[in-house]
Amino acid sequence: MTRAIDVVVVGAGQAGLSVSHELARRDVDHIVLERGRVGQTWRGRWDTFCLVTPNWTVRLPGHHYDGDDPDGYMARDEIVAYLERYASGFAAPVECGVEVTRLRQGPGAGFVLETSSGELAARTVVLTTGAYQRPHRPAAAAGLAAGLLQLDVDDYRNPAELPAGPVLVVGSGQSGCQIAEELHEAGRDVFLSCGRAPWLTRRIGEHDFIWWADRSGFLDDPVDVLDSPADRLFANLLATGHGGGHDLHLRTLQAQGVRLLGRFVAADGRRARFGDDLAATVAWGDDRNAKMMQRFARWADETGVPRPDAPTPAPIDTNSADELDLDGFGAVLFAGGFRPDYASWVECENAFDELGFPIHLDGECTTAPGLHFVGVHFLRKRRSSLLIGVGEDAAITAARIAGEPGSAG
Repeated sequence: MTRAIDVVVVGAGQAGLSVSHELARRDVDHIVLERGRVGQTWRGRWDTFCLVTPNWTVRLPGHHYDGDDPDGYMARDEIVAYLERYASGFAAPVECGVEVTRLRQGPGAGFVLETSSGELAARTVVLTTGAYQRPHRPAAAAGLAAGLLQLDVDDYRNPAELPAGPVLVVGSGQSGCQIAEELHEAGRDVFLSCGRAPWLTRRIGEHDFIWWADRSGFLDDPVDVLDSPADRLFANLLATGHGGGHDLHLRTLQAQGVRLLGRFVAADGRRARFGDDLAATVAWGDDRNAKMMQRFARWADETGVPRPDAPTPAPIDTNSADELDLDGFGAVLFAGGFRPDYASWVECENAFDELGFPIHLDGECTTAPGLHFVGVHFLRKRRSSLLIGVGEDAAITAARIAGEPGSAG
């Protein structure tokens, strides 16, 4: 028999728990379905994973960070423990071990969810399955030899689990750079195939760069500020929280001994080829750096805050090999970001754009009323998927579901 539930939230990470908290605060009966355990996506990160954003940015509704190290960076297991405390603090109605395999519109109003524990019917559904759903590999990966270990960021745990030999990391966003640094520190020869990613110094004046991004309004930018909707797929600002937080970008990695390469464009067995675009990639990142610093300076001038210094980028060698013989390599690790994957299991016509992102108004699907999204990268603002911003979108969605005055789109 089909179980009837008024409101179903799918996913028990920071987005799903934030929505649940806001629904509970409004006395809206609901359940939260989670395929694994609370914070499952965080549990799947590599062993030494930690936040890139400072702990003070952890601002889920009703439970902001309350530890003794606001300027530190929580490690993976600390994040999971925080989410578990958050869920238990308001008795979130989470049903763990329930995977939603299909969502479709019902014969009348509402939706039908096919799950690993049976079928559900719901008037309203909120999808909070995360900003990072399907690992992306470039087309060139198909040409690599089958006997060469190839893994995505989701599959990486630590250097000791990889076979002996050099490692090629494809993708120079936050994860790719952090793993490249970790592998190098573990004594591996590391080659990093680079794509476009913005960077900033970790500390700008007396503050972390996230402080500047928050106060200057950068994190409140809507998707309209982007040159193209495809820019939602660009990497986040490069940095790391390891060791109390430090600079991490192409220049710091090259100075450590990581060998930089252009974009991975082709492969023939154990022979990989790379584009002659490393200089252009560095220039793109430097241009974004300069524009960010200009923005921070304008905000400082407007508010009377001391204007931050904009240090000149250090020299970098952009001469790089166009081919690499992968004989003897231990692994190729793909860190080229993630793509939305809703369309593989959500059967609602015209609900997603050509990149797979939801088509919505303030989080509610425009073609299937009653279907909501929270925690999506750039849903309403840059901060929409972040611990510092997901609560804002959760409150808007909960208010709409509860029928609060002025909450309709």
